[in-house]
Amino acid sequence: MAKLTDYNNNLQNDFPILGKKIHGTPLIYLDNAATTQKPQCVIDALVRFYSEENSNVHRGLHYLSQVATEHYEAARKRVTSFLGADDTYSTIFTSGVTEAINLAAHGLGTLLLKPKDEILITQMEHHSNIIPWQLLCEKTGAQLRIIPISDAGELLMEEFERLLNARTKIVAVTHVSNVLGTVNPIREICSKAKEQGAISLIDGAQSAAHLNINIQDIGADFFVCSAHKMYGPTGIGVLCGPAELLNRMSPYQSGSGMVESVTFEKTSFRTVPDKFEAGTPHIAGAIGLTAALDYLSDTGMDAIESHEQQLLAYGTKVLTSVEGLRIIGNAKKKTGVLSFTLENVHPHDIAQLLDNDGIAIRSGHHCAQPLMQFYHVPATARASLGIYNSKQDIDSLVNALHTVREVFP
Repeated sequence: MAKLTDYNNNLQNDFPILGKKIHGTPLIYLDNAATTQKPQCVIDALVRFYSEENSNVHRGLHYLSQVATEHYEAARKRVTSFLGADDTYSTIFTSGVTEAINLAAHGLGTLLLKPKDEILITQMEHHSNIIPWQLLCEKTGAQLRIIPISDAGELLMEEFERLLNARTKIVAVTHVSNVLGTVNPIREICSKAKEQGAISLIDGAQSAAHLNINIQDIGADFFVCSAHKMYGPTGIGVLCGPAELLNRMSPYQSGSGMVESVTFEKTSFRTVPDKFEAGTPHIAGAIGLTAALDYLSDTGMDAIESHEQQLLAYGTKVLTSVEGLRIIGNAKKKTGVLSFTLENVHPHDIAQLLDNDGIAIRSGHHCAQPLMQFYHVPATARASLGIYNSKQDIDSLVNALHTVREVFP
């Protein structure tokens, strides 16, 4: 595996798909906020499991089942360690961040909420951190409160402090906005939530592959993330939270694998993490996630953050050379997300024309329609950076945007 500091010595070669040509042009992949590409070590881990170790976990006494179980539980420990949690936390495998937030909302709602209690979220949330809380409020009679943002895309912390009160039971905040790239002050948010006796949940979908994460240092009760945005497989994510609190929450799903005993009269459940993992889990996904976390750790999270910050600074500078381009989101602290509009050009047209040059970006509302409404735009184009991107990729993006400008003068 190439080190990040040796980018020019073929770090891209760790990712087979980056050698692909799109419409006869080498792929330039700038859609990492949607999903990241997979290094060969992750692909190899998946192939190895299915070709050499495939079996169900927790149920069999035979060799393959024991090996699969060992690797699956080792993956859980690896995730817990990567997130900086200790043994007071439990790591639950889910299908992704969406299920993880739904699981937390279901359990916390039953446990904590009464009519007129309040849940705080921000104006920059992804739909996955809006809708579960909306539905929970409808079910319990609680109220959803929104922390506003500035035009630069930064939380108005004085408004957060004003909204936070004795009725606040849950504070659910994105660590990094998938549209703006804003890095929110989550330590302060979690600390103030704890002072009020509220439970905090941090959506780490856009931070876990880009920043050093330490749940205990952050002070979060719950942290969620998705493997596919961390150079791992699709279909698996994580909810990490206090074991004591999770054990008091009611199960989100029911079925085999999470029960202690079953009769026709009553079922008793196991403790966490089993309590929240009904049915056969995504075993291969957990093993692939382990390989991805090893890859990130070997590359170095500090080195990753430094590399991406350099690219962000360069990209922010050179994009302004494109006539009529407006960057959406100019927070002082942000990650490598560059959302923009181009005067008189719809973002979908931008994305289509860039694809002709082999450049993959995202266009649309990015599952953040309330945020689009705040900025009075129907959609944005978004280039999002990863560890395999380079200044040359950004130069290609800017050159292609100049061509778009010529097509739509």
